[in-house]
Amino acid sequence: MPYKDILVFLDATSDTPVRLDVAITLARQHGARVLGVDVSTPAAFEGRWKEQATGLQDLFLSRLNHAHLNGEFRVADRSTGSWKAAYAHFADLVIATQRHESNVGLVLPAMPEDVLISAGVPVLILPPDWRPKPVGQSIVLAWTPSREATRAAHDALPLMARAERVTLFEFAPPTDGLDSAPHLMADHLRQHGVEAELFTWPDMGDSSPVDALFSCLDRQEADLIVAGAYGHSRLIEGLFGGVSADLIRNASMPVLMSH
Repeated sequence: MPYKDILVFLDATSDTPVRLDVAITLARQHGARVLGVDVSTPAAFEGRWKEQATGLQDLFLSRLNHAHLNGEFRVADRSTGSWKAAYAHFADLVIATQRHESNVGLVLPAMPEDVLISAGVPVLILPPDWRPKPVGQSIVLAWTPSREATRAAHDALPLMARAERVTLFEFAPPTDGLDSAPHLMADHLRQHGVEAELFTWPDMGDSSPVDALFSCLDRQEADLIVAGAYGHSRLIEGLFGGVSADLIRNASMPVLMSH
C-alpha cells in the first residue's frame, strides 16, 4: 500500500528545507498529500531564529505550490499528552531529524524518539546537516524475527518495492535445521515483488551487531536503513546500550524505524 499522507516536521533550523525536499520527492513518487507540522518551541520565536520560525507556513505552502502538490500546514499542540500533539497518528509516514545540539531548545522535546514510540507509523529520521541526495535506491533491512523489525519491514514495503537494491541483513540469524530465518523473510518479501539479497553475519564475538550492520551498509553502498525500534525499553537500552539508540543517533545516513 503506497503512502498517501506524508507528515514532515518543520522548525526554525537549517534542516527543515532538506526535510521538505525529501517529503516532496516521496509525495510525488507515491501520489501523497504532504502535512507540514510546526514543532517549534516558544524559544524559537525569539532572537536570531524568529524570522525562520515565523516564516515556516509561507515556506511550506510556497514549496508545495511550486511542486503542484496538495498539503496542509498545522501547528503541534505544545501541551503535554495531547492526542494531536504532533498529528503523527494521522499519517502513513513521518519525516523528522535527529536531536542534535543545533536544535536543542528550538524543537519540541518529543522529536523524534517519543513520536517514534507512540505514533504507530514509521518515522524516517534524517541526520542533522544532511545534504539532499536520493533516499531508498539501495536499502538495507536490518531484520530479526521480532515484532518491531517485522513491523518496520512491512511499513517500508512501498519504499522497497521501488528500490534498485534491497539487502536483508541479519546478525547471527536463528535456524532450526529445517528453515533459515533470513531465507523465510526473503521469500515473504518476494511475494510483495521485492527481491532481497541476503547478508548474514555470524556472531564470532569480534563484532557488535551495529558494527556488522555498518560494514554491510558500506559494502552495499546503501542510502537507507530500515529497522525496528526499541525491542527493549528505552531505559534498558539507555543503561546497557542498544542498536535502536545507536541508529537514531547515527550521523551519516537516513534510517526508517517502526516500533
